[in-house]
Amino acid sequence: MERHLGQLLDHQQSRSMLMPRRPSHGVTLIEQMVAIAILSVMFAIALPSFGDWIRNTRLRSTAESLRADLQMARAEAIRRNTTTRLQFVTSLDNSCALSTSGGAWVVNAGAAQNPAGACNVDIGTTTAPFLIRKSPVVSTSNADLQLEATRSTLGFDSLGRQTTTTAPATGVAIATVAFTSRNGTCVAAGGNVRCLNVVLSPGGDSRICDPSRTASTDPMRC
Repeated sequence: MERHLGQLLDHQQSRSMLMPRRPSHGVTLIEQMVAIAILSVMFAIALPSFGDWIRNTRLRSTAESLRADLQMARAEAIRRNTTTRLQFVTSLDNSCALSTSGGAWVVNAGAAQNPAGACNVDIGTTTAPFLIRKSPVVSTSNADLQLEATRSTLGFDSLGRQTTTTAPATGVAIATVAFTSRNGTCVAAGGNVRCLNVVLSPGGDSRICDPSRTASTDPMRC
């Protein structure tokens, strides 16, 4: 018995029988399928939230761009000692028309300058409507983001006050530009879209507010 055991232990071809088997590395096909299933569930849960985040970020960015252009238009009115206007238009080519739901806006100098049909004029030229600034096209009929303004023209006099005429004798009402989504519901209505308003006061000050905020101490309350 011992002789046979010794022969077995000394034989090179049979020695592997007594050696421990090395553990296998990597993952099996079943483990891969389980991991893919888990990731699919996680993506399905996270995708709507990610879409809302992108929509809300784009909406806020556009609202901030409008507010910046309102501030610029006001500053230009004071600097030039004249009237400037920010006007919402349907496009930025020579077919543009004024619209309270226009997908873009332009800033121009002059109290009575209407950019309709001339939005393709270069900025800074001495040609009417004397454009100072053009926004990107922020909304189209197929786009998710949409805006709606209480007036298509927002003007500033040489003192930086809001005006719609060359020499206002009476105060001008507060103007509001609402940014919403065509494919989503605002938080104020029970949805997930963080809709925002840009509000312009009679004095010419502008601010961004959230219609869903209702607390009297909330600085974002409309």
